Amino acid sequence: MAPSDPRQTKFVLDESRIPRSWYNIAADLPVAPSPYLHPGTLGPIGPDDLAPLFPMALIGQEVATEREIEIPEPVRDAYRLYRPSPLYRAHRLERVLDTPAHIYYKYEGVSPAGSHKPNTAIPQAFYNKEQGVRRLATETGAGQWGTALAFAGALFGLDVKVYMVRASYDQEPYRRMLMETYGAEVVASPSATTNYGRSVLAETPDSPGSLGMAISEAVEDAATRDDTKYALGSVLNHVLLHQTVIGQEAIEQMAMAGEAPDTVIGCTGGGSNFAGLTFPFLGLNFREGAKYRIIAVEPEAAPSLTRGIYAYDFGDTAKMAPVAKMFTLGHDFMPEPIHAGGLRYHGMSPLVSLLKEHGYIEARSVHQRATFDAGVMFARAEGILPAPEPTHAIRVAIDEALAAREAGEARVILFNLCGHGHFDLSAYERYLSGSLEDYEYAAAGLGEAAGTDAQARLLVVWPAALHRRADRGAVRRGATLPPMRRLPSRRATRDRAAADHPTDQPAERPGSAGGPGRASRG
Repeated sequence: MAPSDPRQTKFVLDESRIPRSWYNIAADLPVAPSPYLHPGTLGPIGPDDLAPLFPMALIGQEVATEREIEIPEPVRDAYRLYRPSPLYRAHRLERVLDTPAHIYYKYEGVSPAGSHKPNTAIPQAFYNKEQGVRRLATETGAGQWGTALAFAGALFGLDVKVYMVRASYDQEPYRRMLMETYGAEVVASPSATTNYGRSVLAETPDSPGSLGMAISEAVEDAATRDDTKYALGSVLNHVLLHQTVIGQEAIEQMAMAGEAPDTVIGCTGGGSNFAGLTFPFLGLNFREGAKYRIIAVEPEAAPSLTRGIYAYDFGDTAKMAPVAKMFTLGHDFMPEPIHAGGLRYHGMSPLVSLLKEHGYIEARSVHQRATFDAGVMFARAEGILPAPEPTHAIRVAIDEALAAREAGEARVILFNLCGHGHFDLSAYERYLSGSLEDYEYAAAGLGEAAGTDAQARLLVVWPAALHRRADRGAVRRGATLPPMRRLPSRRATRDRAAADHPTDQPAERPGSAGGPGRASRG
């Protein structure tokens, strides 16, 4: 039913409407996801291997196949601090664009941390606390995830150590201060507090860092301390699962507005906020034959979905984290220091990658200045200053609204405004002064590597025997995988690699004979 007042701007749900379960898209996928691999052996990875890093409840959610997973009441109680988040109709932006399109946005900046990240930080802290963990180690790019985990750690009485990408550590000092206010210890990554960080600094003292490097440091931290587990803010299935409260609320709020979106848009770095909004809509596509068009938007400086290769790759630079099949630019890819630090990642969520590979979603990449053009236009029309990350979604939402104007069609557009930009004023200052740069992705680098021996430095070879077993259905979605030894320390992994050279042999380009995937130019 349409609202009685056509000028209605906010669509707000009562606290009682906070979802009682997370939506698990794995239950509805037409294609089974590929299994994770062990970083030391490149064989299947089991729960015992992941136990040094994650509590068992999260490991179970990582491979769960049921459609709904109940949200624990202590988590729902914490969600009450800011959920349900509001849905807005962007009337003023529509007028600025002179478009017949109706533009809606789900605003996650109302959380205490200022972004969508507490949606998963809170349950991760809860499950770790339940298992008796006392300390969490994590990485953060622009600081939204680190802030969220610091906040969640304060809620549940956990110590938190955050490895913040050096480029963002320098660009976002107030994010660091907020994390420290919540009680977290924050260091710039690469740091002098881990073996891996020290090795990077020895080779490149002025390294700007990357999410892949920061993940390596946090994983090493967790793997070498008995009182510590690792918490990840994106990419993994359980993280995306927790974010689906966004889309579930949005579906109900769009019904309050009397409309259904033609197009649903989210920015993508690792995939969490994108999945949070879009997965419940994709579930309707799969189960009910709905026709929601889904667009993922990424930075031109780190365009994994649009110009990466769909192949198995390490999730971190030091090759310590589980190996996933995903769109990747290579685990040692060093993104340029764009201000959307949360999008500076070499890979993409395996679930988002699977959806892109099979054509269930679209992907676009946009330049930094174009996103800030959109962010400033949005701020001046709607009054909310967006973080650099969601300006990517805003850019494409504006483009879609302009396309609707050209076509003379009243299309309905929904995007996720996943965080505010109050800590990003230095980036806006650079934009307003004309000094903000665009960065081009060096596409030739991956293309050359993919066809030569250098591919072994970038990508992991899909083991042929496991590939055959997966093709026959022996490795099934949700199947219990055989246990293997615990994740090795970084030194053990490096020593084994030196002895066995498991990834140092020339590899065929993915998509050629013997390869598992195909190159995508999406």
